[in-house]
Amino acid sequence: MIITKSTPFTKAEMKDLREQFDIYIKTVIDVEKKICSAGMDRHFEGEQILLAQGSSQHDVWGGGIDTETKEIDFNSFINIRPRDNNLKNEIQSEIIKQKYKRLTEYFFSAML
Repeated sequence: MIITKSTPFTKAEMKDLREQFDIYIKTVIDVEKKICSAGMDRHFEGEQILLAQGSSQHDVWGGGIDTETKEIDFNSFINIRPRDNNLKNEIQSEIIKQKYKRLTEYFFSAML
């Protein structure tokens, strides 16, 4: 189940988001509009939702959160963007990475 929103996920929603990978939730976040799409099988699904809602490709990044360890990661194929100086799966800009981390903590605050 994919849920896209600009407010924190509830505990019930987080349970639904875990359907795909049990303890891991994939996330795609527009770091400027502060919108999160989560729970997809592949990051591009969340990316497509955000782009269809008017997000700019430059602001949309992928990663995820381990619901047991609470570890946030910044890895996704959608992050490979030479035009944005991101040549790897991991978000390379420390500024964007910190925005992504803070927003992940906000969206999953009921769990953290």
